[in-house]
Amino acid sequence: MKENSILEDKLCFSLYSVTNALIRQYRPLLKELDLTYPQFVVLMALYEQDDIPLRALGQKTLFDSGTLSPLVQKLEAKGFLKRMAVAGDERMKNVVLTKKANDMKEAVLALPGKMRCIMQMKDEELDLLRQLSSNLLKALSRQS
Repeated sequence: MKENSILEDKLCFSLYSVTNALIRQYRPLLKELDLTYPQFVVLMALYEQDDIPLRALGQKTLFDSGTLSPLVQKLEAKGFLKRMAVAGDERMKNVVLTKKANDMKEAVLALPGKMRCIMQMKDEELDLLRQLSSNLLKALSRQS
């Protein structure tokens, strides 16, 4: 007879555990680039679209302003990006990558491929996992 597990059978715990394990695997790779995982997410979003308002960056990364502002400040202090006033509206700031960030773009963009090798899963499995995660996120977002 299977022993009931209060924790291990819960989807929320499984997703939490997998997320933590993935971030632990990223940590040594990111350390070489002087980045944390959330900083990596911000850079990936900016490599996709640079020179965007902070609000748009928050929408891309799904970070709220209380999380995103300190991340941007830290990345700015490290020389990876700058906040630039928008012409015509000095109150608005766009987030712009620096030469330092652009010089390391190739190394940063290579990290997901390195992680792909570590995961040892078939492409179809990863695609399904990504799609199911996306579906769950959309469903949960509609509830907010």
